[in-house]
Amino acid sequence: MSLREQARAWLEESLGGEFAGARGLGGPGREHEGFELRRAWERHLGEHGWTCLGWPRRYGGRAASLADQVAFHEEYARAGAPARLGLIGEGLIGPTVLEYGTDEQKDRFLPPVQRGEELWCQGYSEPEAGSDLANVQTRARLDGGDWVITGQKVWTSLAQWADWCFVLCRTEEGSRRHHGLSYLLVPMRQRGVEVRPIVQLTGTSEFNEVFFDGARTAAGNILGAPGEGWRVAMATLGYERGVSTLGQQIGFGRELSEVVATARRTGAIDDPVLRDRLVRSWLELRIMRLNALRVLRPDPGPETSIAKLYWSEWHRRLGELAQAVQGRAGLVADASGELGELQRLYLFSRADTIYAGSSEIQRTVIAERTLGLPR
Repeated sequence: MSLREQARAWLEESLGGEFAGARGLGGPGREHEGFELRRAWERHLGEHGWTCLGWPRRYGGRAASLADQVAFHEEYARAGAPARLGLIGEGLIGPTVLEYGTDEQKDRFLPPVQRGEELWCQGYSEPEAGSDLANVQTRARLDGGDWVITGQKVWTSLAQWADWCFVLCRTEEGSRRHHGLSYLLVPMRQRGVEVRPIVQLTGTSEFNEVFFDGARTAAGNILGAPGEGWRVAMATLGYERGVSTLGQQIGFGRELSEVVATARRTGAIDDPVLRDRLVRSWLELRIMRLNALRVLRPDPGPETSIAKLYWSEWHRRLGELAQAVQGRAGLVADASGELGELQRLYLFSRADTIYAGSSEIQRTVIAERTLGLPR
């Protein structure tokens, strides 16, 4: 039996039992849904070996091929399984620790991620260092056996639930831009760490501000050498655009189907301009998959920026199309004030072209590092 067949059978069985209520929970604009049930689901996945498939067996993975990893993510999405709470740990910090961590760091940090026991968040963006990440001002200094961190991060996804944060900060006094940065692993549940949720257009709060005021982490909780943080941070961003994006596209297809169904119900599909936009979206979604497969490799390069730019701009346009096919009904919430799925899609997809690298920055990366154009 292929891994795809195994995954399909296991997901069908698991989501038909105690986790039946977890189907469809979570996702952009809805990460608050069923948090405790989804956390239990993370542990269930880990216990049965369905997390971190590409990792070495020593750390709980299956050493699965890229093709098998893609197959699992696609089956996971098709099954309507809940949005993953452990995605940042599995998809971002895990591969980074595998590449840059010491044996001691791998033994400490990887198994709890694989078992679904520890959740992570990403401490990159700051009020004056969003797309211009090299302008990071959060600082850390060595004090005996600890790094002491002071500063502010913003747009930190899932920080209110995370156990750990990987923090890009400045550790060399007087350094500027890409120099003098370090990549620290910082426990979130301590004095000196304050998390303030940011209320979004959707009324939910996936994103947060995080304030570090004398927060501490052990001197050994650094990936790479002091001052090498930029190189490590860029590696993490490459992993952010890996195999899970193929599963994400299954969800996009589901959203597009709902938009088409709504267009049929409202009669918007009879408008030749809207019908052309629907057909174009369908074609572009298939191009998205082919392009994602083309750039997929174990050591992601700058060409992954093409995939990020493509899917985020496509998804934003889908949100706009979702509003258009609803007509005037799309402008009002229901009697209880709740947003519909397509309204939430429209509002939240505005963020897609900003988080995980803004479209402006992706175009610059593509121009300079993929096409070789001058700065």
